[in-house]
Amino acid sequence: MTDAPSAPARLGGLDLFRGLTVAFMVIVNTPGSWAHVWWPLDHAEWHGFTPTDLVFPAFLCAMGVALGLSFPRIVDAKLWNRVLRRTLLLIIIGWAWQMLARPGLADFRVFGVLPRLGLCYGLAATLAILTARKDAEGRAHLSASALGIASAVILLGYWALLSFVPTPDHVAGDLSPEGNLAGYVDRIAVTTHHMYRMGTDAAGNVVYDPEGLLSTLPALVNVLLGALAALWWKAAPDRATMRILLAGIVLAALGYAFSFAFPLNKKLWTSSFALWTSGLSAILFTGCIVASRSTTVRKALWPLDVLGMNAILGYLLSLLLSLAAMRTGFQAWAWDGLAALLPGNLLLASFLFALAVLLLVIALLIPLHRRGIHMRL
Repeated sequence: MTDAPSAPARLGGLDLFRGLTVAFMVIVNTPGSWAHVWWPLDHAEWHGFTPTDLVFPAFLCAMGVALGLSFPRIVDAKLWNRVLRRTLLLIIIGWAWQMLARPGLADFRVFGVLPRLGLCYGLAATLAILTARKDAEGRAHLSASALGIASAVILLGYWALLSFVPTPDHVAGDLSPEGNLAGYVDRIAVTTHHMYRMGTDAAGNVVYDPEGLLSTLPALVNVLLGALAALWWKAAPDRATMRILLAGIVLAALGYAFSFAFPLNKKLWTSSFALWTSGLSAILFTGCIVASRSTTVRKALWPLDVLGMNAILGYLLSLLLSLAAMRTGFQAWAWDGLAALLPGNLLLASFLFALAVLLLVIALLIPLHRRGIHMRL
């Protein structure tokens, strides 16, 4: 077995990585009961980190890898139209989901997972194109130095903003739910009626949104660093796996060290969190690359490949299935049955329900995959 994988293996590693993140996303979003969730399958309450907190950042890194692999490109109106189209589609699909889940505009949530994906993609693609270097044929190539400098500026700038800019009635550096600058910006920009309903302080007041406007900037860094990984891969495929792995270890170490000054916090997407999760994502990605080189492993993990090649559709299907199960009463019925079957282990019962949703999503995607039908925005 050579160290340099073929192109299919490379793409397979990305599909496996993406599929793994979406699978975890489905499981953490669809428990049988939110009152019974294993701690690794739940987000940290505020400061801190759990495996669940890695899911969204890892998907953003995967988006960055895919973006990086799409270069070099001819920069023309067609490319800009494609970037704009994908950005708007992700945001619009996210808003359509919001309207379906909670009809009406009075408490319509502006932000969310899909809008953040759209914004991060649009910003990352724009930055990549504008800072790209051109070859003799006019094709744009990613600039590693530009992506690296942009990432550093964003992370340090975000840290400086949250550390040294006070909000009304709170001192600079207040990182509490009600006192942080990111939450204050969101309250000014869209008002609390259009923010995440569970983003509350101790008194129950809505004060922050985990996918808010200002905190999208450090989330953008996860995409940029993913694009850097793709750039390294294209430049030297035979050395890229080890290079990405070492970079992941360094980023994770930097993020952990930074956390003593700027705590790990997924809801604020602190700069330390962006570094830490980018590092862990790189380590996980290299594991997927290595796994994809084995025919036996690829066959065993084929369902994750299917999910990874239709990631957005898989995520949307999980949301729709969960909403349908809740509104028809099926979830309550299934949960009562599982709880009666496993009265001494409600955590396991809740997990089994989520696992069943994941298996159903994959089962629905397999016929589409076999027909070559994949949702491309």
